[in-house]
Amino acid sequence: MRLALAAAVIPATSATPALAQYASGVSGSVEIASDERRRGLSWSEGDPVVRGTISAPVAEGLSLDASAVSLWGSNRHGNADAVIDVGPTFIQQVGGWRLSGEARYHMFPGASDQGYGELGAGAGFLIGPASIDLFASYAPSQSAIGGDNLYLSASATAGVPGTPFTLSARVGRSSGDVQDPLQAARLRPDGSYWDYGFGIDYLKERWTAGVRYADSSIAGTGSRHAGPSLIGRLALGF
Repeated sequence: MRLALAAAVIPATSATPALAQYASGVSGSVEIASDERRRGLSWSEGDPVVRGTISAPVAEGLSLDASAVSLWGSNRHGNADAVIDVGPTFIQQVGGWRLSGEARYHMFPGASDQGYGELGAGAGFLIGPASIDLFASYAPSQSAIGGDNLYLSASATAGVPGTPFTLSARVGRSSGDVQDPLQAARLRPDGSYWDYGFGIDYLKERWTAGVRYADSSIAGTGSRHAGPSLIGRLALGF
């Protein structure tokens, strides 16, 4: 049943009449990965996961996006069986800059009072074969996360000329105010911290296989499932 949850919740979002005229532009993917790690933290406690994603355009530059990931009873999120992320994304090209904005609500089936929302904005540009992206995400103060949370990140992606390989690297910093230390530890178990990583992906038609290294500056009791990790993934796009 848990496998079905991750796969079934996503396609349902594409069935609304308002999206019918844009159905030809709908895209998505199905993926398996050895861990669900976000901002240096394992949300699946180091266990393998199944992920489904879908993106449906509703206007020029605007899409509705959703993803679902199996968590198998994650202690970090109140023993949730999965996380479902839903919300709009807007992307606009302005000169040499690619600007974006998004809103996301994170729901946690199988857990009570764990959902929270956040807003994000980004800017990207090309330097030769590399794409550089800067992004900021802010979750206003909410009881589910014990305060507010600000995440700033920078990432770079570049294809290896003449090959199907893509290299990537990223660094980010999480910070914010704490009102409830126990709940705040969900997203920031060591207060403010850095996370970083790099990866390589192989693309073959609709298939992608990749390996990513992830680590963080979290130490002490909060370092469980936040230390160095090598994550493998295999995805099929449609």
